[in-house]
Amino acid sequence: MGFRYEVRLSGSGGQGLILVGKVLAEAAAIYDDKNATQSQSYGPEARGGASRSEVIISDEDIDYPKATNIDLLLALTQESCDKYYKDLKDGGILLVDSEYVTQLPRGNFRNYKVPISEIARSQVGKVLVANIVALGIITELSGVVSREAVESAILSRVPKGTEELNLKAFRVGLEKGKALKEKD
Repeated sequence: MGFRYEVRLSGSGGQGLILVGKVLAEAAAIYDDKNATQSQSYGPEARGGASRSEVIISDEDIDYPKATNIDLLLALTQESCDKYYKDLKDGGILLVDSEYVTQLPRGNFRNYKVPISEIARSQVGKVLVANIVALGIITELSGVVSREAVESAILSRVPKGTEELNLKAFRVGLEKGKALKEKD
């Protein structure tokens, strides 16, 4: 049995989760030479409704593109946390934005409550890049893709003119993820 890692990024439409999924999949597939799939679904509203993006990374062929046994779940809203935490596998990681997720579920997984939006606002200067701060934390906590691969994918995916802002957000997230790992 080969290596397989499943990530679900969840929140509401407009939070940039589809972009983060695409960056993560591109980092794995193009820059780290692994197999990856990325899929997404939206609620009935494009912005404000439930939204999720799933990425599967493997060293073998991926025969089913939907995440069913989640290794890492990012929940940026209480609704998404409540809806998806049951899909986390034993020993998985639940990463939540503590500004919006106040009720943590119980289960056999590790919980990380991080004020992701506040970090983006205060340390990067724009709450808009909270998704990229979260990507930095995910990169550090999971170890599933290299920092260099994610940086390359960010540069190829973010809107022109926002590269430095997004790289700063990513690096702030990496530092936060590193601090969380040191606490474990």
